[in-house]
Amino acid sequence: MPRTRSLAWSELKIGLLTVVALFLAASLIIAVGGQSGFSWQRYELKTKFDNVQGLKSGAIVRVAGVEVGKVTDVQFSGAAVEVTLAVKNDMQQRITTDSRASIGSLSLLGEPIIDISPSSTGTSLKNGDFIPSGKGAAAITDVAASASAGLDQATALLRDIRAGKGTVGKLFTDEQLYRDVNSFVDSAQVVAGYLSKGQGTMGMLVRDPAAYRQLNAALTNLQDMTTRINAGQGSLGHFLNDDRLARSLSSASGNLDQISSRINRGEGTVGRLLTDKELYDRFNSLANRIDQLTSNLNQGQGTAGQLLHDKQLYDNMNAAANELRGLVSDIRKDPKKYLNVRVSIF
Repeated sequence: MPRTRSLAWSELKIGLLTVVALFLAASLIIAVGGQSGFSWQRYELKTKFDNVQGLKSGAIVRVAGVEVGKVTDVQFSGAAVEVTLAVKNDMQQRITTDSRASIGSLSLLGEPIIDISPSSTGTSLKNGDFIPSGKGAAAITDVAASASAGLDQATALLRDIRAGKGTVGKLFTDEQLYRDVNSFVDSAQVVAGYLSKGQGTMGMLVRDPAAYRQLNAALTNLQDMTTRINAGQGSLGHFLNDDRLARSLSSASGNLDQISSRINRGEGTVGRLLTDKELYDRFNSLANRIDQLTSNLNQGQGTAGQLLHDKQLYDNMNAAANELRGLVSDIRKDPKKYLNVRVSIF
C-alpha cells in the first residue's frame, strides 16, 4: 500500500511540472511574440487616425522598417480612431515629438501595420504620450482611386476628341484641317527637296562650301569688330569706352539743361522771345505791317506797287534806262562834244 501512494505522488509531480512548463512556455511565447519583449520592457504610445484601413490588435509596429512592438488596442475616440501601441523601451531615444506614425503594409496587398519615422530632434515621448499621425505610403486603395481618376480623365479626353473639340479633335474630324496639314507636309517635303539639291539661298548655304566659307568669314569679321570695339579701338570703340567722351557728353547734356532752364525762366533773347508778351506783340505787329505792305504791293498801290503791275511805267523806266546807257556811251566816245570848258581871265 505505501508503494502505491508513492507512485501516485510521483505522477502528480510530473503532471504539475508539465502544466507549469506549458504555462511558462505559453507566457514566453505570448510575451516575446512580435519581438516586443515582456510587459516591463515596453511602454505605451497612442496615436489617432481618420481611417485605420482594417488595422487590428496584434499588428506589427516598426521604426525605420525594424519591428519594435505591436498594436494592443484599436477603438473609436470621437470621429477618429485611437490606436494604442506597445513599443520597446530602448526606442524612446528614436521616437520623439518630431516623429510621425503612419499606416503601412507588409506588402502591397498585405495586412496593415504601423510605421513610425525615427527622429534625432525633439523631445522623447514617454509612456502614454500621443505621437502625431502622418500620411504613409500610398495604399492599394489610393492607387486604385488614382488609376480610376486617370481613366475617367482619359475617357473624357477621348470623348472630346471624338466630338471634334480642341486641336487634336479637329485634326481627327475636320477634313479641311486634315487637307491643310497634308498640304503643309507636302510643301515641307518640296522645300526639303530643294534644300537637299542645293537650290535657293538656304540650299546653297547648306550645300555650297563657298557660301559657308563666306558666312564663316563674315562671322569672323564681326567677331573681330566686336573685339576691337570692346578693346576701345576705332571711333565706335572710343565712343563706347572713352571716359572723357562720356564726361563731355554729360557736360554737354548739363549745359543743354542749363540753357533750357534759362529759356524757360525767360532769360536771354530767346527766353524773352518765348516768354515776353510785349516783345511777342511787337513782332506780331511787325508781321501784320509786312503782310499789309505785301498786300498793297500785290494790289498795285504806291510807286513800288505800280512798278510791279503797271506795264507802261515799266516800259518808260526801261526806255529811260536805255537812253541813259546810250548817253553814257556817246560821252565815252566823244567827251568834247558834251563837255566844253572855257576859261576867261578878266
